[in-house]
Amino acid sequence: MPGPAGPEARGRLAIVAGWGQLPLYLAQAARVAGDEPVIVALSNEADQSFESFETLRTGVGDLAGIERFLREKRVGRVVMSGAVRRRPEWRDIRPTLKTFVRVPAVVRTLLSGGDDTVLQMVIRLFEGMGCRVVGAHDIAPDLLARTGALTALSPSADDLRDIEEGIKAALALGELDIGQGAVSVGGRVVALEGVEGTDRMLERVATLRREGRISRRRRGVLVKLCKPQQDMRADLPAIGISTVTNAARAGLAGIAVEAGRALVLDEQAVVAAADNAGLFIGGIDLKLPRRGL
Repeated sequence: MPGPAGPEARGRLAIVAGWGQLPLYLAQAARVAGDEPVIVALSNEADQSFESFETLRTGVGDLAGIERFLREKRVGRVVMSGAVRRRPEWRDIRPTLKTFVRVPAVVRTLLSGGDDTVLQMVIRLFEGMGCRVVGAHDIAPDLLARTGALTALSPSADDLRDIEEGIKAALALGELDIGQGAVSVGGRVVALEGVEGTDRMLERVATLRREGRISRRRRGVLVKLCKPQQDMRADLPAIGISTVTNAARAGLAGIAVEAGRALVLDEQAVVAAADNAGLFIGGIDLKLPRRGL
């Protein structure tokens, strides 16, 4: 006789929490769906309160402690969420017996690998602990951006040209495993996202605008795409209230994110903030005419 098909049949869910609101949003969504998730809150990274959830707060390199916690809580599924702004030093890595022989390779990856390479390594480590790694969209599918304009405003012809240039730049950037975002103003790419993240990139655009290095007459667009080689289980492009706030401060006309492959955190609030700021938000499909806009 087949067993139950509910969450417990698949093993308990653990949310590995970095910086930002996404981990808490996923924990709450999982609870509503019938899971009772546990949280692995990464020290010096996780900035939300998880007081109503069973939580382990530990360093990102504490493989032994994390595996022990996952086994104690009978975890079968893991979702990685939130930003990790600092890579651990080699001296911070506490391996399990199984991962001890892999420590040199782990250290090399941390020192020289791009973000996608590091995430693939982390996925393999969790799989080695007997867990299945799932994506944020598997837990909260409503977070995925929809195709088309999400806001009252739609992109103009000039904005569509900036979106096209932003797409080219973001895809090239992603192939190099560097970042996911680009800003195009007046048909010219003026900023690429690096390790500093989207908000810092937008702050840089705002500074360049104030200094007159970027035209004040042309507004421009932020484009965020998945990297071509990206595993959908980790580090999907995401926008939230702070993205809208910083895009407005940078003088942009709007934001374009990849439909079905990017996250919009708290869409209702994000759209309201964009409408209030006079920005558009569009979910773009690279296979459609006009990218679906």
